Amino acid sequence: MHGENDELRARGPATLVALPGGVEAWSVNSQALIRDLLTDPRVSKDTRQHWPAWINGEIPADWPLQIWVSVQNMFTAYGGDHKRLRTLVSKAFTARRTAAMQPRIEELTRGLLDRIAATPEGETADLRRDFAYPLPINVICELFGVPESSQPELHAAVDTIFRTTATPEEMQACQVGIYGILTALVAEKRENPGDDMTSGLIAARDDDGNGEAAVLSEGELIDTLLLVLSAGHETTVNLLDNAIHALLTRPDQLALVRSGKASWDDVIEETLRAEAPVANLPLRYAVEDIEIGGGVTIRKGEAILVAYGAAGRDPEVHGDDAAEFDVTRAVKDHLAFGFGAHFCLGAPLARMEARIALPALFERFPDLALAVKEEELEPMESFISNGHKALPVHLGK
Repeated sequence: MHGENDELRARGPATLVALPGGVEAWSVNSQALIRDLLTDPRVSKDTRQHWPAWINGEIPADWPLQIWVSVQNMFTAYGGDHKRLRTLVSKAFTARRTAAMQPRIEELTRGLLDRIAATPEGETADLRRDFAYPLPINVICELFGVPESSQPELHAAVDTIFRTTATPEEMQACQVGIYGILTALVAEKRENPGDDMTSGLIAARDDDGNGEAAVLSEGELIDTLLLVLSAGHETTVNLLDNAIHALLTRPDQLALVRSGKASWDDVIEETLRAEAPVANLPLRYAVEDIEIGGGVTIRKGEAILVAYGAAGRDPEVHGDDAAEFDVTRAVKDHLAFGFGAHFCLGAPLARMEARIALPALFERFPDLALAVKEEELEPMESFISNGHKALPVHLGK
């Protein structure tokens, strides 16, 4: 990923790239330009209003990234629709509700560490599979009241959504599966509402207040659940994965944390900067022509791919050592959770999970070490998700 970002950066702050299926988009890698575009009303995420290629039927129904642009939720909304949908979801991600999750996150963390500790002596543990992955997905499923029986299928579907090498057939099967899970979840929560976010969204959907039109359509309800249950955990999975990897491959950095010369918050923010959990996020669209300098213009209707992974390593912001992981770095500015109107509502929850999980892991296993050479670790099969397929370690028993 980073090598490709360097090549694109050498071509300028924005470069046309080809996505799967030959779909073209402007890849934007400059942190300053991304900030400008994310707050520019001339940039939209509404496929149905502002992407002529979609409106005119030029994008095939089996396009592998179709689910990223076809959903109807705050992720793809523009203007008043976005404000309406975000307001509804923000009522669920309150500071109070997030803080109330702390004891449960601590409990889940202890349970996962206990299971990892039971790894037979001489065998390796996979910290992505056994720690970084299950903690966030369990937290988000509990918040939304997803029954345990549905979680394995949900996990598999979410993994497919982020795997950008998936075939059209795999993606279509994934969509059928995940919409089936979510439709069943909504039906169950309508019948048996609980103290969870799904029930809260259903109440907003079904209670119009004064006999007026519902503030949330049925399609928006389902797609909002899809958004928060998928993107709502993937960022945290990769944050934990990348932070653990960074500290295991840079013992000097781990020593700074253990000595108190750097904090776990420093680790978290530097990980978000240097290894953005979401490398690239599709798609946005120019509502009108946008001149970005250097004689380059993003034309009305053209698609935009935001390269968050490149933005965190922008040398214009972080200097010549922008690619280096340094927990003592004075300025750790990043856009890992987005910026502006679409800033991630789950950012406080993700940070809290990392703040609990990381010190607990390294305290429980002080001699933790990678079980393979760093160059043998394989990246995710995705240009969206930035993490490893596996993170095998020796526990140091």
